[in-house]
Amino acid sequence: MRDTYREELDDITTSLVEMTNSVGSAMSKATTALLDADVALADLVIAGDAHIDAVRENVDDRCFTLLARQAPVATDLRSVTTAMATVQDLERMGDLAQHIAKVARMRFPDHAVPQEVRPVFLDMGHTAESLVAQAGTIIAKRDIEAAAQLEADDDLMDRNHQQLFRELLSDDWPHGIQSAIDITLLGRYYERFADHAVSVARRVVYLVTGERPLPVVAAAS
Repeated sequence: MRDTYREELDDITTSLVEMTNSVGSAMSKATTALLDADVALADLVIAGDAHIDAVRENVDDRCFTLLARQAPVATDLRSVTTAMATVQDLERMGDLAQHIAKVARMRFPDHAVPQEVRPVFLDMGHTAESLVAQAGTIIAKRDIEAAAQLEADDDLMDRNHQQLFRELLSDDWPHGIQSAIDITLLGRYYERFADHAVSVARRVVYLVTGERPLPVVAAAS
């Protein structure tokens, strides 16, 4: 019975790692759809979010079953509760990639991102993909040093987000209010995506050490 229980915990961890891969792929496609005005790719991201949601529901169900049948304590209890919180972060990251794809679709056949800020969004997309890939490694290896590095790497996203606001607040922004609203929302989606990756890393630190050095992202964010 105990071996089966440990195998189920390992399978849940594997599902979380695979979910980071799905979320990373969604973000990569969403960024390409945004920058290239690729409506077909945007539609793939939008439709693919259902798979990410289904994985989240499956992991939740398995965790609740473990809690009900095994009544875990100590580290095992942290493993289950951390998995339940982590899968919520990853599901939300998938939603944010979908939001980006929806903006690309809404503005098609035009480009939602003006030329002036395309390099910023390209960097934000690359950073987002890197952060979620790091999150997958952190989950798989329970690597708290890598978790600290991920949090430091999040500064890249913050700097790009600040750069967007400098562009929008400049006196010579030529693209009007609607474009400014799109850029503001898109910047927020990328920033929140990165915040959830940081939250995942902090949850792993909690799992390994039993301590939360800083608050994590709220589930509703």
